[in-house]
Amino acid sequence: MSELEGKVAVITGGASGIGEATARLFVTQGAKVLIADMQQERGAALAEELGPAVLFQRVEVRQESEVKAAIDRAVSTWGRLDCIFNNAGFGGVLGPIEGIPVDDFDMTMDVLVRGVFLGMKHAVPVMKQQGSGSIINTGSIAGVTAGRGPIIYSAAKAAVVHLSKVTAMELGEHSIRVNCLCPGYIATPLSANTVGRPDALIEKKHDTYAVRQPIPRAGLPDDIAQMALFLASDRSTFVTGQALVVDGGAATGVMWSDQKDVYKTYHPIKIYNPDIV
Repeated sequence: MSELEGKVAVITGGASGIGEATARLFVTQGAKVLIADMQQERGAALAEELGPAVLFQRVEVRQESEVKAAIDRAVSTWGRLDCIFNNAGFGGVLGPIEGIPVDDFDMTMDVLVRGVFLGMKHAVPVMKQQGSGSIINTGSIAGVTAGRGPIIYSAAKAAVVHLSKVTAMELGEHSIRVNCLCPGYIATPLSANTVGRPDALIEKKHDTYAVRQPIPRAGLPDDIAQMALFLASDRSTFVTGQALVVDGGAATGVMWSDQKDVYKTYHPIKIYNPDIV
């Protein structure tokens, strides 16, 4: 039996990148999916390609009425809501702290934090009535360790991580799970700055994503989609309040290959016992 048979999911930012990969995977696993995204043409084409189990609705996640309308449409069409994947986002404002315009700060926080909040706010009443549900929010390794992204983006993702945890503490008694996925360097249209352009352009940037990390390849949208599938499925019914890092080990620490040369000249055993040759 498919893992999501009979389940209904809303995926924000579902028209490309991680959201698209997740929508495709969820459908193969039996889910009904509403794709919520600002990319009208691409989202509508994806929904048509994936068939009658998929709807597209244009949503700007800063707008409460649009987020609520997408959730209401999924529920009115399919009768329930088992998962919301609050995945929509962008890189946000760049630059040193003293040069960041307040309006750009506000917009960055609105998309990355307010958008997650609104998705949870309007999904929770439906899930409480059902007595079950899985909320998945997209964080980032930039939200769990410093120096991995722009400063406001990083602060916003840290807020998403903690918002997920505290909300999990509130909703556990209703059998609603809340978890946060923290991707590392994933080759997507957003991260490759190719939104609205052919996906083939991402392939040219794969080598730049093979950063110095234990698993030396670019992260792929499907790497995150597979973890989202786990969290949406009944395999994770005892998992909540977690920030699950999916980054090839990038945020774990310094690679051994980057430090082993130090130990070629530093011999703590010999220092302790100079008689050892």
